[in-house]
Amino acid sequence: MKLKKISLRLRIFVAMLFVVMLASILIVGVAIYQYGEEAIDYHQQRLERKEKNIKSHINYIIKQTSFEVKTEKLPYIFKDKIYEIASIHNLQVNIYDLDGSILTSSRAGFSQDSIADCINANILNTLSNTAKHTYVEKRSENNKIYQSSYSYITDQKFKPLAILNLPYLEDDNFLAKELSEFLERISYAYLFMLVLATAIAFFLANYITKSIKTISDKINSTTLEKRNTRIDVEDASEEISTLVEAYNSMIDQLEDSAKQLAKSEREQAWREMAKQVAHEIKNPLTPMRLSVQNFQRKFRPDDPDIHHKVEEYSETLIQQIDTMSSIASAFSNFANMPAQQNETLNVVNTVRLSLDIFNKDYIVFLAEREEIITTFDKTQLIRIVTNLVKNAIQSIPDDRIPKIVAHVSLHDGIIKITVSDNGIGIQEENISSVFEPKFTTKSGGMGLGLAMVKNILESHNGHITFNTQLNKGTTFVVTFPKT
Repeated sequence: MKLKKISLRLRIFVAMLFVVMLASILIVGVAIYQYGEEAIDYHQQRLERKEKNIKSHINYIIKQTSFEVKTEKLPYIFKDKIYEIASIHNLQVNIYDLDGSILTSSRAGFSQDSIADCINANILNTLSNTAKHTYVEKRSENNKIYQSSYSYITDQKFKPLAILNLPYLEDDNFLAKELSEFLERISYAYLFMLVLATAIAFFLANYITKSIKTISDKINSTTLEKRNTRIDVEDASEEISTLVEAYNSMIDQLEDSAKQLAKSEREQAWREMAKQVAHEIKNPLTPMRLSVQNFQRKFRPDDPDIHHKVEEYSETLIQQIDTMSSIASAFSNFANMPAQQNETLNVVNTVRLSLDIFNKDYIVFLAEREEIITTFDKTQLIRIVTNLVKNAIQSIPDDRIPKIVAHVSLHDGIIKITVSDNGIGIQEENISSVFEPKFTTKSGGMGLGLAMVKNILESHNGHITFNTQLNKGTTFVVTFPKT
């Protein structure tokens, strides 16, 4: 069976099992290696401890002896004591003179044939030339490893008297037993992990391939309104091949109609939006007008300035209603903004008038000067400000004290209007789509407000940008030339 014909499900399943098995083998290998290193360190340290203890015992005997402490007297000093030392420390003890000849040994009935009568010259040279005056020889016989340490026996003035030799057999039985028990316990754990990994690999492989199959079905049933190229993938798995074939089949179906869809896409989208905007905006117009007229008749009749206040407030609302009505009619006719009707106006007063409709204490208006005269469509400027403020209000969560600041300034012939809020900000993935038609994050919105604002400003050679921080707020910046 070729590899590319193996299903993705089986590849995932086998790969996960392989990883578990490889991890298990590596851990066992590391454990065996670690036990080997520990065995080497154990025998080395054990021989060093025994050598240290035996030399302390020897020094004690030398200190207590009545014989003159000389090299030739050592066989008499240790005549019986050497067996006691070997018995206490459970290790054979050999003592050589400084020339390497045997003086005495704890081995009962030792003879010149059973014990080397002379130490190798290389050992003697190494022993005398090293700083610690010690040497350890290691050899293997009959599948057993032996160590033999050599060091000086000194008198109380640290003058060398003889050479102490300690033969040592490395017995790894207890370490091998520990390793065997460890491997037995870990094998049960690995068996459990293998069973668990098999189950997880099975379900995970099914889950992943099921997701890919779902994507394949989605693409196969989706009609895209743009032209795309075919996908050509070599050495793909069974599921990926199915996905690619479904996509290519869809592209074949769309190829003939791609040009027609691309040509009519924008016009059709705007017409659909125009119908929706007209429906959403025209419905509340009549009750809003009736409410304003009723408010005009009943608002605090004992106030001497009642007529002036009511007329001013009512005119503002009615003007806003007429603005929405004209926009809705224009969208309904051809999905476009009303034709510009530029007039000379005071930007500061127009922005202030736009804010009065909201009647919110937390909306703060700031202006660097009382009068900024320019030529602009008044209705469209009001539309810009009200859209930005409305979006700012809707961006502030209920559990937060709202604050909105509108600011108007003039620098180097450029009029600048900013609207800042302390709302939730704009998600990073939505930043690039803020000014696109139909884009909205509100459940009942049409997604036309900021797109309209952008179109109005571009028709007046202006621009709109924004700065945002998540959970801190957003500032929209409107700029256009003073004409």
